Amino acid sequence: MISKEMYELGSKRSAIRELFEYGKKQAEIVGSENVFDFSIGNPTVPAPECVKEAIIELLQTSKSSEIHGYTSAQGDVHVRKGLAEQMNSTYNTSLGADNFYMTCGAAASLTITLKALVSDSEDEVIIIAPYFPEYKVFIRNAGARIVEVPADTKTFQIDLEKLEEAITPKTKAVIINTPNNPSGVVYSRETIRSISELLKSKSEEYGSTVYLISDEPYREIVYDGVEVPFVPNYYDNTIVCYSYSKSLSLPGERIGYIMVPDSLVNAKEVYAAVNGAGRSLGYVCAPSMFQKVILKCMGKTSDIDLYDANRKLLYEGLTEIGYNCVKPDGAFYLFVEALEENSRNFAEEAKKLNLLIVPADDFGCPGYVRISYCVDPQMIKRSFGAFEKLYNLYG
Repeated sequence: MISKEMYELGSKRSAIRELFEYGKKQAEIVGSENVFDFSIGNPTVPAPECVKEAIIELLQTSKSSEIHGYTSAQGDVHVRKGLAEQMNSTYNTSLGADNFYMTCGAAASLTITLKALVSDSEDEVIIIAPYFPEYKVFIRNAGARIVEVPADTKTFQIDLEKLEEAITPKTKAVIINTPNNPSGVVYSRETIRSISELLKSKSEEYGSTVYLISDEPYREIVYDGVEVPFVPNYYDNTIVCYSYSKSLSLPGERIGYIMVPDSLVNAKEVYAAVNGAGRSLGYVCAPSMFQKVILKCMGKTSDIDLYDANRKLLYEGLTEIGYNCVKPDGAFYLFVEALEENSRNFAEEAKKLNLLIVPADDFGCPGYVRISYCVDPQMIKRSFGAFEKLYNLYG
């Protein structure tokens, strides 16, 4: 007998992955130039030169055991110290090496954090639409209950009244994601301050800590000078989950971290629980060489200007056709209102034109689709004819 739940997860891909795999097969049939694949957030902007330089230097100057051997379970101490110094200089914090746990990307960061926090099957974790669909998988895996807060489709900030209604004495954590996947919206300072005040008030009311898990793989990918508030500076009980997949264009290298600040209630116990959860899940010792690579690339990013150019090209092109789009402040996704109530059906109509866009039902926001623009700009230009045909189907 096997786990029915694990079988279901393994035998059916997410909607995003399903489209991505379909696109690869369709490209073999009609030619890759005739498939407009906006399905997956797989960066096409090259990693910055520092990544290549760091790899070459490490290979030429380090012993094999230093770059391919085990590090400490929570990560190389020099890397964690370097992270602390970089964060302290950037965000005016007072962090040390033992505030960080190195991980295999943001998915590992989230699953470890949830495993560390959830102590009872009655515990609840709140997610706010639109949200990354895999949050549900991670929360169920930790053994907690999922509580959804509906999207504020006027501003795509957070409906504070709905969030307050969702918090109960059983609430263990709230997950936020800013810049947001899929909307591209950055939560404002006012939004972060309001969430912080609400969670502090509810923690005091119920006599138990409500943790804020800030999922931040797109933190550096912002446009037009928009500020991304550093959440731990607003709410003491914040745990940061981070990945270099987007900022350094390293999605396949699986490298990130969990930050557990000293400001948390029982911070040392939480950090120990994070270490225990990493051990329990088999996530000890993130990729050794890429820990050292990021140490040499602190503060660097891929060329954000290329994403910005794609953002403007796609947003202006689709709004000119007549689509209603949420203008993104960050990340590399355009959130577009479907031309019918059933966004799954709308995405299927698009698929007939080899336009691969993701219905937002799985993001908790039916009626919208997500378009990933971390793609070749020439593909964006070629796609406008198909987008216009799709629009005219509903005219």
